[in-house]
Amino acid sequence: MRAAAASILAAVASLLLGAAALAATAQTSPPLPSASPESVGFSADRLKRLDAAMQTFVDGGRVAGMTTVLIRHGKVVAFSNYGRKSLAGPEPMTRDAIFRIYSMSKPITSVGMMILFEEGKWRLDDPISKYLPEFAHMKVVAGTDARGQPIIEDARRPPTMRELMSHTGGFGYGQMDGREVNRLFRERGVMQSESLQAMTETVAAIPLLSQPGTAWSYSISMDLEGRIIEKLSGQSLGQFLEQRIFAPLRMRDTGFTVPADKLGRLAGLYAFDAKTGGLTPLAAGGPVNDYSKAPKIESGGGGLASTASDYARFAQMLAGGGQLDGARILSPASVKLMGTNAIPKVAWDLPNGNGINFGEAIGYGLGVMVVADPARAGSLEGAGTMSWDGAASTWFWVDPTNDVVFVGMIQVMGGPVRLDLQAISRTLTYQALVEPAK
Repeated sequence: MRAAAASILAAVASLLLGAAALAATAQTSPPLPSASPESVGFSADRLKRLDAAMQTFVDGGRVAGMTTVLIRHGKVVAFSNYGRKSLAGPEPMTRDAIFRIYSMSKPITSVGMMILFEEGKWRLDDPISKYLPEFAHMKVVAGTDARGQPIIEDARRPPTMRELMSHTGGFGYGQMDGREVNRLFRERGVMQSESLQAMTETVAAIPLLSQPGTAWSYSISMDLEGRIIEKLSGQSLGQFLEQRIFAPLRMRDTGFTVPADKLGRLAGLYAFDAKTGGLTPLAAGGPVNDYSKAPKIESGGGGLASTASDYARFAQMLAGGGQLDGARILSPASVKLMGTNAIPKVAWDLPNGNGINFGEAIGYGLGVMVVADPARAGSLEGAGTMSWDGAASTWFWVDPTNDVVFVGMIQVMGGPVRLDLQAISRTLTYQALVEPAK
């Protein structure tokens, strides 16, 4: 009898463990197919240089941990973890670690806009006031007078949807750059608004940095897109993104909140300490999002959390011309439109506060930066490469010419590590691509 009871208990335990494993699997995104480096045109030996370089960032104390994914022809060539999930404990970085992706939310929100574009709900050269009437009669800061006071004039016209999606509408963001418009963004607590509608009304009462279409300035644009998505879809931004992007792509760990049973997977967040060159832990609260509870506003410009696996699925969808695993999110034509420079020539080569020299070599499309001429840009990726990054130094690119996707995730705010990682990861990825596109 005891043996039979033990056997029954063992069977029940096995079933429970199996059910738990299935539940855990259902909570994470399914893996993309994998391939050996040589089978997709990479040199395994040369890729060791990339691996070694990423490890030096951990060994040198510049990051706590890191996850990178390299994909070619839709197959994972390398999915690598380095260091620890947090400096507070010994747990190593894992593939299912959750990261605050901040401005890497912007390409996702822009894809949401393009979904509605394909449904005929808006046009690129529509004035945004057609959808957000608060912006019908904007003011512009045209300079300063002899007393250092801002000179305010009428906007010649409302910004267009194309300008909204390409950061050329003249909107501010709150940067510490000494400009009156950005000071007002901070003073009036734009990003602390109670709702996207309240945020929209606050932004509409602040002048533009420049006349629409005359300059590129990193801005609140994608958060305004979030409000437009709400109005055109009749859903909250989070509901729309979940239904139209995350669920079809099986991005099961991406959203504006992190469920209680997943909070343990959230990677530690750090700030660069300029005095020591090391890292200072940052806790939730203040400027740091607390993902354990719903935010006041679902920020399409910087509010999402995600995993390397999830974001790789999103990026691979773009590389696949708008589809992944039979789920079509956009048409190839819409992806191509996103990846076409939308900055007018009048705005080329102007200081923009973001350290990017936009012009013939590098442009900005609809929600993504675009490399138009790699040789002139001094880079090795293919023409048409789309990319962006986040405030905690996450980064990605999609190279349609060579059919290469790369996603990198760390959690460090400030300092040189963000640009250093982006530059060296690109160089060491493409020096290993021995069979590029013909």
